[in-house]
Amino acid sequence: MSSSLSRRTLLRRTAAGGLAAAGLSGCSSGPPPGTATWSMWSNGPEEAKVWAAFGTYVEQRMQVDSVSTLTPSDSYATKLDLQLVSGTASLVTGINGWMVPTYAARGAYRPLDDLIAEDPDFDLDDFYPAIRSISSFAGKTYGIGFDVAPTVLYYNKTLLEKHGIDPPSPTEPMTWDTLRDLAIEVSGPKDSYGFTCGPAIDDLVSWIYSAGGNVINEKGDASALDAPEARGAIEFVIDLFVKDRATPPITNLVSAKASGNALANFLQGNVAFMQNGPWQVLNVRKAPFEWDVVPFPAGPAGSKPRVSGSSFGIPSGVKGSDLDLAWRLLKTLTSTGALDIYATAGRNNPARRSSGSAFKPPPANLGVVQKILKGEVGGGHPFDVTTNWNRVRLLMGQELPRAFLGDLTVAETIENINPRLNVLMRQHRDAVRQADRRGE
Repeated sequence: MSSSLSRRTLLRRTAAGGLAAAGLSGCSSGPPPGTATWSMWSNGPEEAKVWAAFGTYVEQRMQVDSVSTLTPSDSYATKLDLQLVSGTASLVTGINGWMVPTYAARGAYRPLDDLIAEDPDFDLDDFYPAIRSISSFAGKTYGIGFDVAPTVLYYNKTLLEKHGIDPPSPTEPMTWDTLRDLAIEVSGPKDSYGFTCGPAIDDLVSWIYSAGGNVINEKGDASALDAPEARGAIEFVIDLFVKDRATPPITNLVSAKASGNALANFLQGNVAFMQNGPWQVLNVRKAPFEWDVVPFPAGPAGSKPRVSGSSFGIPSGVKGSDLDLAWRLLKTLTSTGALDIYATAGRNNPARRSSGSAFKPPPANLGVVQKILKGEVGGGHPFDVTTNWNRVRLLMGQELPRAFLGDLTVAETIENINPRLNVLMRQHRDAVRQADRRGE
């Protein structure tokens, strides 16, 4: 029978000697040898149902007991860090894509390329190229994807019709100038706004990529925010907030740092366009108005929104017979059948081409997500992150909101960020070099 380990149970077993999952299968306090142990973040009962279905699927396919450890997403990384250090991690664990370089550089996860090469039944080409890139580090594969999706543009069809504006094309990304013009036009009446997004680097990167820029330079050892492409992209978004006043007002630093504000504003029905991921479809379906999604707006370099994804990986402490079981488990968790469960639940877009779509009408344009991943509409840019991206995000989270408030110009904000960002980039480069030496 599949089950989940509570935090209390986990800590008790850890204190008694650790879980079998990390190569300690001889410890009597953990699950018995041969148990398929895996961990994942999970928020709320709906997600728990999905992972319970995964557990049942694992048992049916592998004919072994499945034990899953489910943790809320905001504390998952901290808990996983402790488990990796103490050798109590599961045989297979979920990894958010932006954390892959961090764990890989530390040697916390094993490369999977040898297992892939030795398994003629495993088809890596069935996975979208973007998730393969996101799950790799220094030319090696550290995870097998289970979801992947580009940032898209949500629009309030009801509000646009009220202003006599035709819906945007579902196949041709609108230009930045068009978005700005429409956002300003809709923002004319009181309490009506044209655009919203989160005041964070994870949202800004889609604009930076679409301008032909990046957060870090090609060598990965210095900031690229002061390059014309990145600076211009940030200025375009900040202007929508500060100069054009085409966004719901941000009144203080606390609200500026609140990541959920963009979605909350859009759901109120008085915002025309929202930048967000398709993983918000389930939440937006609660909206009391007609809406749809279209490709991300095209900048000087085209429509190249951030493509994010998550994967399952095997901790480096898993060896011997446990490694054989872990590889079978990883393949099962990322199989077409398992990802079809994920798709049916509508959580996000599965990482495999052969899996079903999580996004079915209504609304009508949700198929655009897979078309973008296939390169048939617009485009996408795998999320470029560093081995210390969490620290990069913290730095940006301290400084960027002041620009969104209009307290500092973009030039002043970048000037404040760059010295510390350059230190982080040099640390990242050093971590990459050390990882390369370990792999020699």
